[in-house]
Amino acid sequence: MSTLEQLRSELVSLLSQVRDSVTDNVRTSMQDWMARWDAQGGSRQEVLVKIASEILGMTENALPKKVDPAPVVEFQRVEFEFLEEFMKDVFIAEGAPEKEAAIAAHVLITADRRGIDSHGIGRLKPIYIDRIRAGIMKVSAPMTVVKETDTTALVDGNLGLGLVIGPRCMEICLDKAKKHGLGMVVVRNSTHYGAAGYYASMATDRGCIGVTGTNARPSIAPTFGVSPMLGTNPMTWGIPSDDPFPFVLDCATSVNQRGKIEKYAREGKPTPPGQVIDRSGKIRTDTEGILRDLVTGQCALAPLGGTPENGSYKGYGYATVVELLSSSLCDGLTSIDLTGVDRETGKKKPMPLGHWFLAIDIERFVELDRFKTHAGSFLRAMRASEKDPTGPGRIFTAGEMEYEAELERTQNGGTPLPPALVQDMKELRSMYPVLHQKYSKFPFET
Repeated sequence: MSTLEQLRSELVSLLSQVRDSVTDNVRTSMQDWMARWDAQGGSRQEVLVKIASEILGMTENALPKKVDPAPVVEFQRVEFEFLEEFMKDVFIAEGAPEKEAAIAAHVLITADRRGIDSHGIGRLKPIYIDRIRAGIMKVSAPMTVVKETDTTALVDGNLGLGLVIGPRCMEICLDKAKKHGLGMVVVRNSTHYGAAGYYASMATDRGCIGVTGTNARPSIAPTFGVSPMLGTNPMTWGIPSDDPFPFVLDCATSVNQRGKIEKYAREGKPTPPGQVIDRSGKIRTDTEGILRDLVTGQCALAPLGGTPENGSYKGYGYATVVELLSSSLCDGLTSIDLTGVDRETGKKKPMPLGHWFLAIDIERFVELDRFKTHAGSFLRAMRASEKDPTGPGRIFTAGEMEYEAELERTQNGGTPLPPALVQDMKELRSMYPVLHQKYSKFPFET
């Protein structure tokens, strides 16, 4: 009869055999599960957790570091009109012509209105003002039309403000579509153009279907890869309907995007698991470390789908489509050349992005009101379909959450700002003496 010590020895041998047969994908899934377990306050000392870790041969070092719960952050509500005026004045103080400053501020405040906090005032200082002051973006530059036909145009932005280049190019695109049925404009040597949904909505406002995309700093790793090779490269659609809001699908081709991770940092929150991997293939949730390592290429965002088993090749493929349209079609740079840092000197350098805009005039195919009714009927049918009993009790269609966010924010005093953005506004005020008198006291200052 075997002794207990012999049985323990046999069990260790069996566990060793099981560990040898476990795939890397299973270990990655365990890392993801453990991060979610930690986020819910689960203990790593529970028997089942310890057994699973032992069976998978995962020591504490192989598991994601336990992240402390996010601190409670106090938000300050600020009226839209005040924020828009402030952002316009900041651009003017930096040297932008008043009309261009107003366009740029409108793109940003539209994101804040719609609850897209990753692309509103949160980007004013780090993405625009800091880059202008670093000499890698121009506060104003002439926009050159390089080549043009009745339905197409190739534009050079000359490293001007993407928040101005984008709206002007979409206007050209829409004018062509209303005159000829279709319009497409591609842009090279531009800079960050804000929330892509802004441009899709410009199209729906004029009775058109709008599509736009842009490349960006390398962030996404290809499926089966760990190096950041693609930008978050959104492919954004706007389609009119007879709902109170258009169908606007504005999303990155990664599981998450850098702007939202920056938002987690401002709010002191960890990054949800399964969205970022490092060079060793480990899942990362440490927000501040992720933002540092995205710059150096030591970690990367997962494409839509997350893992190959969950269809990441789809997000990877769509990101590549956007990349080719944003670079090859305008003879511009690809994402791998848009790091913003000189690899030899470590100094900041320009990121000349490419964008593309497409507009389709609906009236060339069907009467606009009929189209809107048809589209709206289908969207409402989806929202009215049977709900998942474990879900929130509602089904949403693209653009609905943003519409409701704008209603809520309008009723409750504007955009909620976390302490980090309150501090940004104070710093911007102190940078420009011309702003001191007009903004001697912000609404959130007592």
